Parts: sequence; C-alpha cells; structure tokens
Amino acid sequence: MTRFQIKFFEPEAVVFDTVSGDTHYLAQLPLELFRLIQTNPGMSADGTYAALATHMSLEIDPEFIQQTDEALASLRRIGLLDTP
Repeated sequence: MTRFQIKFFEPEAVVFDTVSGDTHYLAQLPLELFRLIQTNPGMSADGTYAALATHMSLEIDPEFIQQTDEALASLRRIGLLDTP
C-alpha cells in the first residue's frame, strides 16, 4: 500500500497519510518540495534549493530559501517527511 495518497487541485493538493490517517492541504511550494523530496531522497539542501527553484522558475534568494526552509519544517512537523 502506498503511504501517501495525493489528490491534485493544481497548483495545490491534499495529501492523505495512510499510516496516520491525517489529511493535509499543501500549497504550491510545499507540494513541489514534497514531490521533489519523495522522488530524490537524500538530496542536499543546496541541491533541493536549485532543483525547486528551477522547477518553479524562481530565483534563489534569501526569501526563497526562507520560504523553502519553512515549508520543509512544516512538512516534517505534520509528519509528511522524516525528521533527520
């Protein structure tokens, strides 16, 4: 069984965690970050910033890094990513 079931409402999605039974709404940046990490586990922080910025056609600037770090922390807090 797949742990995460995702229903897309581009550019957002709802993610159902089959282990916890929790459902989570993800806005575009957290969703793209979640998808990136699911398909590239173990990617470095710099690699994650670069891949996410390229995919979303954004510049890597301090605001982007802060938003990405906040989204990453949120995904960990709600249980969609393992805490290192």
